[in-house]
Amino acid sequence: MSASGGTKAIVAALVANLAIAVAKFVAFLFSGSSSMLAESVHSLADSGNQGLLLLGGKKAKREATPQHPFGYGRERYIYAFLVSIVLFTVGGMFAIYEGYEKIHDPHEIEAWYWPVGVLIFAIIAESFSFRTAIQESNATRGQQSWKDFIRRAKAPELPVVLLEDLGALVGLILALIGVSLALITGNGVWDGIGTLCIGILLIIIAIVLAAETKSLLLGESAGIDEVDRIKAAVVDGETVTGLIHMRTLHLGPEELLVAAKIAVQHDDTAAEIAQAINAAEDRIRAAVPIARVIYLEPDIYSETAAAMGQDPGHTPAGPAL
Repeated sequence: MSASGGTKAIVAALVANLAIAVAKFVAFLFSGSSSMLAESVHSLADSGNQGLLLLGGKKAKREATPQHPFGYGRERYIYAFLVSIVLFTVGGMFAIYEGYEKIHDPHEIEAWYWPVGVLIFAIIAESFSFRTAIQESNATRGQQSWKDFIRRAKAPELPVVLLEDLGALVGLILALIGVSLALITGNGVWDGIGTLCIGILLIIIAIVLAAETKSLLLGESAGIDEVDRIKAAVVDGETVTGLIHMRTLHLGPEELLVAAKIAVQHDDTAAEIAQAINAAEDRIRAAVPIARVIYLEPDIYSETAAAMGQDPGHTPAGPAL
């Protein structure tokens, strides 16, 4: 997996979640807190999710085959989508079930120092993991807001880890509040309410992740900046006089397909056009290095054809861009 895939952030989150899951489960055994059980399952699910992301990154490196000529870059999207499903079912639904049971059958928390101590430890550990994810993301998000970064990132790992870590931190705070209120009031219902809130939070995060990774699975185009750079690189003003229309598609986070119809001079020879196409491909790759699969089709720009419609898919030589 490339650096942009956030391997460091994934490994940091994996180590933190495994340690936290064990600590939370031990706290549950000594205290009987449902919040601690829900949180231990949450951390265990998160650990599995990080394992899925690492597995997806490894599988995406496989070489292209005749059956899969564009390679396996989208494996990373598939495994990120699986993460959202695991977070929804194992994390969110289990927490809601556990919270519901605790509200209907509350009992006092025993050995309160176990859950409180473990929650404080977990908050500290998750904070370091979240800090690593933020640092890794800052290296790639540029001037984008966090909302735009999560929505537009083509590499799914960092948004997934960011949202998981954020959910984990908020969930820990909710668990600490629930346990504290249960201790203060002597009413175990508050522990169940905290658990229920954790489940709702995880389901919301899972839905956001599912929506974003679904968009990547369906196929997203290049970003606005990349499209502008490609457009500027295609035209040389001599042999290639214009860009009639273009389509881009991410075959993976670091692999872009570019298909375009370019306008050439009507009296150019086949050799001149072939040379111009090769030169245009070189310019595109220099401007956008992840543009690895490029198909350029030469055509003669026609104002008459352009006037027949605005849909470039149905206008063979429509308006040059």
